Amino acid sequence: MKIPESPPSISEMLVKLDQKKLAQILTSNIGLTDGKGRYLHWEKLKHLSPPEGLSSEEYWFATKLARQKAFKKLSLTDKNGSPFNFCVPDPLQRELHWLDQNAAGSITMDRPITNPHTRDTYLVSSLIEESISSSQLEGASTTRNVAKEMLRQGRQPKDHSEQMIFNNYKAMRAIRDYKDDELTPSLIKHLHEILTKNTLDDPSKAGHFRENTDDIQVVDSSESVVLHAPPDADTLPGRIEKICRFANDLEEKEFIHPVIKAITLHFMIGYDHPFVDGNGRTARALFYWAMAKQGYWLMEFISISRIIKQNPVQYGKAYLHTETDGNDLTYFLIHQMDIIKKGVKALHEYLEIKSQEIEEAEKLLDNSKAKGQLNHRQLSLLKHALEHPNAIYRIQEHQASHAVSYQTARTDLLKMSDQLNLLRRRKYGASFVFVSPPDLKARLIENKL
Repeated sequence: MKIPESPPSISEMLVKLDQKKLAQILTSNIGLTDGKGRYLHWEKLKHLSPPEGLSSEEYWFATKLARQKAFKKLSLTDKNGSPFNFCVPDPLQRELHWLDQNAAGSITMDRPITNPHTRDTYLVSSLIEESISSSQLEGASTTRNVAKEMLRQGRQPKDHSEQMIFNNYKAMRAIRDYKDDELTPSLIKHLHEILTKNTLDDPSKAGHFRENTDDIQVVDSSESVVLHAPPDADTLPGRIEKICRFANDLEEKEFIHPVIKAITLHFMIGYDHPFVDGNGRTARALFYWAMAKQGYWLMEFISISRIIKQNPVQYGKAYLHTETDGNDLTYFLIHQMDIIKKGVKALHEYLEIKSQEIEEAEKLLDNSKAKGQLNHRQLSLLKHALEHPNAIYRIQEHQASHAVSYQTARTDLLKMSDQLNLLRRRKYGASFVFVSPPDLKARLIENKL
């Protein structure tokens, strides 16, 4: 990844422009975005055909003037003391309104995630997905299937990658316990300690800010390019305190949309890089904390890291566009809103697929004695068993997958094996396992169950 070219200096261009050209620019009606509604950085805008009579630099000058008029200045600053700022172009305003309607408040949806009996199943699945993807973004190499198996079985991690994912899962669950609390430096350190336990070269660094002796930079290893040098370590206590005041609504005098605040919190932890490692995971975890605190409950079921992982270069560029264009945070806000909306869309698609799978499983039971006797957890397991002959199921895995008690999970599986003959119970060491019969689907179709 290369550092984007810095835009032309507005102050220098202002000196060069004659009065006639300046008047033309000021009356050109050029807004915050291009004709397609895109909030473009100079590295892209310079390749567009500018409005008639203007050069590319003059087009940028006009665009930047419009943005500066709309800017809101934040109390948060870069390492040189210059404030970050942002504006809310119409496309971003629409997305924020859409999210308010679809992810917060007392939304009534005919969906499993609003049903108190089924929502925990989908919540666990989302937490696992976010834990895996967030860790993979920072180098974890374990496959998704192995990672899911570890989390659902409750077994201890076997290597560094599994430890990262295990830690991330614990941190995501911990966020739910702290969502009603104020953000403090201590809480940030605590989340980092959970996220990095047994994964750092120096274990004593978990839950502690980096020091001046820690040479921390964000580097593109493929090109040996330093993309970002964070603020000096001795400024971190004061900077993190300001971030906390911002997150707790103690700093800004003007209203800032809660989602913008949450995304800004994400950005600032990434920018300040307060720890020797695990900054990205901490930043994304705090984004979830901020969204949960403001009542955006649907975000619990969405993995932003899974979407980011599909195009990590754009994630990095969103940071760089902000840094190279006068601390204009709008680039990062727009990028993250796009990630959030894709996550919500992916959730709806996932729910549709799961609903269809449950319906298919129920249809196979139409002429079976098991018809009407399986709950949603058992139907989900049945669907999996039909597609995976000889699959092995354990009580602990079923318990973890659906966030139910051990006794409830045990009852589910015993009923499917001992009463309905849908699974086969086998002795495995000191406990039992449950096996999917290879002829299960055939016997259901032939009405032999």
